[in-house]
Amino acid sequence: MQLQEAKYMAVVNWVMEQIQNGVFQTGDKLPSENELSREFDLSRQTVRHAIDVLEQKNMLTRIRGSGTYLGVGNREVRKERYQNIAVISTYVDSYIFPPVLKGIEKTLSKAGYTMQVAFTGNRIEKEGEILDKLLDKGFIDGLIVEPAKSALPNPNLDSYRRLAKQQLPVLFFNSSYPQLSFPCVALNDELVTKKAVEYLIHAGHKKIGGIFKCDDGQGHLRYLGFVKAMKQAGIGIDRRGIVWIDSESQNDLEAWSDYLFDRLKDCTALVCYNDEVAYLLSGICMKRGIMIPEDLSLVSIDNSELASLGEVPITSFPHPMEALGKKAAENMIRMIENPYFNGNYLFDSEAVERKSVRVRV
Repeated sequence: MQLQEAKYMAVVNWVMEQIQNGVFQTGDKLPSENELSREFDLSRQTVRHAIDVLEQKNMLTRIRGSGTYLGVGNREVRKERYQNIAVISTYVDSYIFPPVLKGIEKTLSKAGYTMQVAFTGNRIEKEGEILDKLLDKGFIDGLIVEPAKSALPNPNLDSYRRLAKQQLPVLFFNSSYPQLSFPCVALNDELVTKKAVEYLIHAGHKKIGGIFKCDDGQGHLRYLGFVKAMKQAGIGIDRRGIVWIDSESQNDLEAWSDYLFDRLKDCTALVCYNDEVAYLLSGICMKRGIMIPEDLSLVSIDNSELASLGEVPITSFPHPMEALGKKAAENMIRMIENPYFNGNYLFDSEAVERKSVRVRV
């Protein structure tokens, strides 16, 4: 008996060392019994006994038909399978979502899943209606969501929690609700905006302003990246040069352009929340006789076709769009197969240079 204990303890001790050293994380899949048998030159029965011991210690979880995973809890693979994923997005006609949807659909279809799509119009009440229908008779294996106005208080959070209690995987894309712990696949908004500011600083600008959205989480993260870049460069921030807009005012910038340019009058460069803001702003500048980039340099985020449509093409940091949709679908499939899988993923981006930034000497 002592010899047998010594044999299985080799596997037990190895797994515990991998956890302590950070090699294994919660949700990671343990090598198969056959792999461990070959690695330690042990019988499958001895390896199985080691796994039993670790499971009794609440260090592992077996999932039938999938494997053995690091982690504890009562998460289980749902027995019902419909081969159907629900996707909720904000806008049907935005330049971001069609490529994202294409990436999701192609990946799900290849894996044998169908997809049902609903749009909230970026309205919280519409989001609530869609979630209620899914809770009532969803017949889905997972939910991929672009949240509505993710920076604002949301009455739908309990609906998401109810879905989680049904063991339904939920994955956010582009942004997430900070009160919920569901994973998110998104552009690294903080890092990319930090790079945008650094790009302007390297071009010789110090009086840098920004336009950010106040009602979604992306706007807040992009503002955070802005602040970090300025602080790291030792440049003070002129608070008048920071302008917050919401989803509605974004579509009507010209109506309050007097206020906008009064706030930005001392700026030589500006980071725009996205290409739509940059495109609209450049049109207003042209009407006011403000030359880009001679009077005002612009950098944006998304690298959509809007960045190339204006009289002066705009330097912009690409949004991953279709690649983001592909990754969201891939991670959702893995979450269905393994409830412990960490579905978070952030994309990096580098500037696509055009003619909207003046180099100051």
